[in-house]
Amino acid sequence: MLKVLKYFFVVIAILLSTKIIAQEKFTLKGYVKDSLSGETLIGASILVNNENRGVTTNQYGYFSLTLPQGSYQLIVSYIGYAPITFNINFNTNTSKDILLLPVSSTINDVTVTAQKKISNVKSAQMGQVDLSINTVKSLPSFLGETDILKTLQLLPGVRNAGEGNSGFYVRGGGPDQNLILLDEAVVYNTGHLFGFFSVFNSDAIKNLTLIKGGMPAQYGGRLSSVIDIAMKEGNVNKTEVDAGIGLIASRFSIQGPIVKNKASYIISARRTYVDLLIKPFIKKSSSFYGSGYYFYDLNAKMNYQISNNDHIYLSGYFGRDKFDFNNNRRSFSTSIPWGNSTATFRWNHSYNKKLFSNLSLIYNDYKFDFFGRQDNLNLNLSSGIKDYNAKFDVDYFASTSHKVKFGAQYIYHTFYPSVVSGNQDSVIFHPDNIQKKYANEYGIYIQDDWDVSKRIKINYGLRYSMFQQVGPYTKYIEDANGNKLDSNFYGAGKSVKTYGGFEPRFTIRYAFNNNSSIKASVTRNLQYIHLVSNAGTTLPTDIWVPSTYRVKPQEGWLYAAGYFKNFSNNMFETSLELYYKTMQHQIEYKEGYTPSLSDPEESFVFGKGWSYGSELFINKVRGKLTGWVGYTLSWTWRKFLDLNDGEKYPSKYDRRHDLSVVGIYELSPKWKLSGTFIFGTGNAISLPERFYFIDGVLTQEYSRINAYRMKPYHRLDIAATYTPHYKKQRRFSDNWIFSVYNVYSRENPYFYYFDQEGDVTNGNLKITAKQVSLFPVIPTVTWNVHF
Repeated sequence: MLKVLKYFFVVIAILLSTKIIAQEKFTLKGYVKDSLSGETLIGASILVNNENRGVTTNQYGYFSLTLPQGSYQLIVSYIGYAPITFNINFNTNTSKDILLLPVSSTINDVTVTAQKKISNVKSAQMGQVDLSINTVKSLPSFLGETDILKTLQLLPGVRNAGEGNSGFYVRGGGPDQNLILLDEAVVYNTGHLFGFFSVFNSDAIKNLTLIKGGMPAQYGGRLSSVIDIAMKEGNVNKTEVDAGIGLIASRFSIQGPIVKNKASYIISARRTYVDLLIKPFIKKSSSFYGSGYYFYDLNAKMNYQISNNDHIYLSGYFGRDKFDFNNNRRSFSTSIPWGNSTATFRWNHSYNKKLFSNLSLIYNDYKFDFFGRQDNLNLNLSSGIKDYNAKFDVDYFASTSHKVKFGAQYIYHTFYPSVVSGNQDSVIFHPDNIQKKYANEYGIYIQDDWDVSKRIKINYGLRYSMFQQVGPYTKYIEDANGNKLDSNFYGAGKSVKTYGGFEPRFTIRYAFNNNSSIKASVTRNLQYIHLVSNAGTTLPTDIWVPSTYRVKPQEGWLYAAGYFKNFSNNMFETSLELYYKTMQHQIEYKEGYTPSLSDPEESFVFGKGWSYGSELFINKVRGKLTGWVGYTLSWTWRKFLDLNDGEKYPSKYDRRHDLSVVGIYELSPKWKLSGTFIFGTGNAISLPERFYFIDGVLTQEYSRINAYRMKPYHRLDIAATYTPHYKKQRRFSDNWIFSVYNVYSRENPYFYYFDQEGDVTNGNLKITAKQVSLFPVIPTVTWNVHF
């Protein structure tokens, strides 16, 4: 590790000391901001003289542009905002914030999105999508709850986990292979109501970026994708209030200045209220009195600009689900709470005209609890993960041709896999075999975004990561039958097992002209923590586990290439991407696994996976009608020596065809219409092929793993947004959203089961496969108001 650090800082020193011999140069630096709220704009474009050269703002809205002495015309643009053009003389170093006006406050939005969408062709990044929150809010929603993760599922290469589920799989990878960040804090569980809603409140979200190919070196720890979500910072100019009342939940947000133009805050809360509405109608004499479900979440953030060079942020998220079920007749009750907590402190500092840094201190905690009671027996089961994280990132704006980024990260993990306790009468059940695990995770990286020429652009980087399982931990020595023969104890902080390796990242773009280009990328990723699932939803048997002396890190290589072309003056952007991904050291539970008190690692089996396919994307970005068509053709395979007789089988994430059609139409200033249609090959499943009676008990013999398919999944959703225009000036604005989920009430399969009728002794036994579907057509109405 010390040698790696030595070479790493040598490279950085060379980069920082390199000077280009040329005429005298000057720098313009600052932030690009929303002129109404003061929110910084991530990924805004600053072009020089309408040429290909220029810079974009970093993930904090900061930019630095260095040019030879002279007069230039700068064009600043960002999707959803009116671009501005101004002339400036570069004859001294200057600090300047650039303000853009949202398109909703302008008359003409024709030129707004055209400026931004040229990045589809010009950027070297592959598989990156920046989603507008306004677009997300315009689309039909399930039960009136806007969901950014369900919108991501409408993009090619991203498939949903099932009916109504916010879980998703990217290019054949598992759900744990997606790095989901909220203000840089990892979110381990993204679902409310066992996955039917995501934990992200769109009223608190500013920016959403998905990277599913060519992952930059600044990100690590996952194989498949990055979803980087930035929370709003709060209006620095005036106080604003947003609220919404939906079918099952209500939302409330307030934001405003603490010190005008220097410090601001935002607080956003959401809660379901079905339990409150139903409770008065359940009699206390009912066997189910006290049963119910609700979830809530709270986002909060404040920021303070100390000086032109220093800015601090403090943000947090707290969310909980609570499911209670009582059956007084059977003296049975259960309570299942679970949720995430995150906190992030960030300090931005500008050292000089080219050097910008960010220091982040992050805490996150995910916990799942199960409390059950049957008569006088009480049982508690819990699992979770807790992290303390520190990271330091530096942006070096060397020139318009080079943007260098480097940094380091440290995470201290604590894992709580399936902790069991309980009591019956006076007997306390608390086994002394809790396998709490601890680990250190390190990462350092350097990357460069290099414009080699007008046609060639390269994004290349190198990451080195290391993972260390540490004590306190007891390692048992076992015989071939699993019997414990001896043990070794490792004290606090003592190394049990260490893994590490280099992760190269490389992407290249060749531009034929301003409207078309080809791109290719290759990346290696290592993943040291794993979610091992025995079911399709978030249950106590789904646990996060670290790499240990038994469990090796997952390793993935992704190769991708694509053709990108814009049409009709950038009104349409299109792309066709091909990919091939390999995944080593995949984890599953062994056949016949049932939860027990032993270490879950003893029930793991290991294998490999691979996936390949093509993705077509056609996106119309301006005009009265906007939207996209995404189609994916793909294959995903798994192979485990201990499963399926060692033969390969289609992964449960395998979906041959996946089609999404999204449309948004501005009918008038008052009415906006939208619709989505999705079609997908049915999920791969295992089904019983033969039935036997053994000692009078019906026994099933299952097929090979995932040998069958469910029926194809398809669904149409529509929505209409009505925004009243009042003749008299009012202090508030509002809108109504009318949406219909599953318009033609398609009965999509959720799962299959086999029903038994008759009796074998009478010769009339009949076994029938039956389908369970969840949601028919569901109309909803939501009212939103803004003060």
